Amino acid sequence: MTWAGDLLVVDVLDEDAGLADVEDARGRTYQLPAEWLPDVRDGAAYRVTVGGGGVTFTPDPDGARLLRERSKQTLLDFADEPGDARP
Repeated sequence: MTWAGDLLVVDVLDEDAGLADVEDARGRTYQLPAEWLPDVRDGAAYRVTVGGGGVTFTPDPDGARLLRERSKQTLLDFADEPGDARP
């Protein structure tokens, strides 16, 4: 699996458990330790970079907007086959 350049957005931050529920650009959800994410808060977005030294999460101020736009485009591209719902 490649993460290079992938985008994560925090959906829910559980400060009591120290976990962040995040969604990636492919719609998959994960739980990550909140301490891994700099300036973590609900709605924060991060670029993920994998290198020889490990994984880096870099804040991306436009990331959440980009992910929402991608989701909207996916919905617009989806279409049912004509005639499927006819009585």
